Amino acid sequence: METETPGAQPTPEEVRAAVIRAARAYFDARRARVDGFVDKWFSARGTLRLHRHALGWDMAKAPANIALAPVFVGARLSASLADLARRRQTAKWLRSRHILLETAVMREVQKLVMAELLELPLDDGGPHARDDALAAAIGADPEIRRMLGAARAEGAALNAGLTEYAGSRAAVGEMTTALATIGAGAAAFHKLTPGALTLGPALAAAMTQSAAIAAFPLGATAGSIWYGYMTPATSPALVAGVTAGMAAGAAVFAAFAGLIADPVQRRLGFHRRRLLRLIDALERQFTDGEAAGFAAREHYVARLIDLMDAGAAAARNLRF
Repeated sequence: METETPGAQPTPEEVRAAVIRAARAYFDARRARVDGFVDKWFSARGTLRLHRHALGWDMAKAPANIALAPVFVGARLSASLADLARRRQTAKWLRSRHILLETAVMREVQKLVMAELLELPLDDGGPHARDDALAAAIGADPEIRRMLGAARAEGAALNAGLTEYAGSRAAVGEMTTALATIGAGAAAFHKLTPGALTLGPALAAAMTQSAAIAAFPLGATAGSIWYGYMTPATSPALVAGVTAGMAAGAAVFAAFAGLIADPVQRRLGFHRRRLLRLIDALERQFTDGEAAGFAAREHYVARLIDLMDAGAAAARNLRF
């Protein structure tokens, strides 16, 4: 009776190659889902559903996140410098710091990307708790599952990527707010006002002039002529109060700025490109544990706008 010779067991390299091939097919399938995901959640109707979660504590966290944003950017820049100095552990530690406060909208975006776009299991006990398209793509081979488990032991990379992606919305909200203040300053004062530091003093000066014209002894018409040539002095306390109020109002507006920014970004393709960059980064990290993770660029643009605002305010103060 012939005995059947068992086939040779695959080597770890062969198993890993099979895992990577299946994973690449999975990530290709995720890219194919991006357009539908963007149309569903970043259209006018979709972003309205998202921003229902902003009612409540998000309106308090938005100002805190704007204040923490420079610290966040500083930590990211320090991590890049640590990479250049070959201090990998220091860079990893800096990038793992959760500086920005997690808002309800950020949590919802992370859940939607995880469950609907990536189709990976959520630990919330909800309807997507068992979904795992990556495991399904790779198959049920015990050795492959063991290796997949080892790869997912670095699940911090996935969480970090999703956190970075969701956090980029705060920076986009700041940029949208800055565009609104620029538009308001241009329309009302014919000045460049990228933030509260420039719009606040301009508004305070306009309030002072209006009050001075109304109180002019010879009447408002004569007052408007007089103060067309003579600029009344604006109280520093008024400037400080109006600027602080503008900053607080802008921070709250930033919590809901996505209602405007999301449909615009969808039309311009920004959401699509950002999600594709996220998927590319996750694929690189899955196939090469040393690859760089997803980095949102929007934070740096928002800080450049802050510098413009501070520079314009400093120039105004030097003139006086």
